[in-house]
Amino acid sequence: MKVVFAGPSLFGVEHAQAGLEFRPPVRQGDILVAIEDGATHIGIIDGVFGFAPSIWHKEILYALSKGVVVMGSSSMGALRAAECQQFGMIPIGRIANAYVSGELDDDAAVALTMAPREFGYMPFVEPLVDVWPSIEAVVAAGGVTAEEGEAIRLSAEHMYFEERTVEAMIATALPPNRFSDALKAYMQFRVSQKSLDALELLAALRAAGGEPARSSGWNFHASPFWRRASELRLTVHSRDSC
Repeated sequence: MKVVFAGPSLFGVEHAQAGLEFRPPVRQGDILVAIEDGATHIGIIDGVFGFAPSIWHKEILYALSKGVVVMGSSSMGALRAAECQQFGMIPIGRIANAYVSGELDDDAAVALTMAPREFGYMPFVEPLVDVWPSIEAVVAAGGVTAEEGEAIRLSAEHMYFEERTVEAMIATALPPNRFSDALKAYMQFRVSQKSLDALELLAALRAAGGEPARSSGWNFHASPFWRRASELRLTVHSRDSC
């Protein structure tokens, strides 16, 4: 079974679902549940933080130690892939590999807020990893000048991620008489690197064979805390499934 944890990175994006089981953005304990359910391959795209505990690195190491293939891209998946690559997790896409190489080192570059499940995890704000390629595209297309593009970039980078809407970053950067045209151009030529990387992960996951993950010569240490925490998570899942 191949399980994918995704949300805002696939919002509004057409993609085939055959052969994959899609679950909500990952949170702490979800990888354990997926393994218990029989997952042999796991793709992590989106995850939660702040309002709920984020996915624990130890869960990923546990999955890898069991031979489960784990890939990550786009958002939380990109962060965890960079952090766990040396243990066998596979980074997919431009964003994840930028974190691996050190080109990116700030978690906030992928941060956003999103709507609940009932609204398809619609993103409320624009993450920096989508702002940067979008500005390049709109400048190249002549929608804004290079100077205006630079002003929008700086505006976006200085905003708190929860306030970084496309409208806000353009309104802050440009004079009022340029707002409407610049906004229209940005939306026309917008590039979602998160979505592109997410689609790349789906393709890689579908193409993956039955080979187990390689442990790279390390051993998983099941501490007493780990055993207790995992038992509690699986117990809660069992109750929720009843």
